[in-house]
Amino acid sequence: MKTKQQSMGLGIALGTSFGLVFGLLLDNIALGLPIGIGVGVALGSAFGNSKPDEQEEKE
Repeated sequence: MKTKQQSMGLGIALGTSFGLVFGLLLDNIALGLPIGIGVGVALGSAFGNSKPDEQEEKE
């Protein structure tokens, strides 16, 4: 099971990599990286807060 910190770290890493590619394609890395990091933080937070169905039923 992934912890919230692992989900956030994975989201930031993936967001940064996609942001770098996005910045390279648009020839503006300075804009692509912050956008990628922001999207990564949002996705990491969303995946870190999700609970499996079995845990929701027990609580």
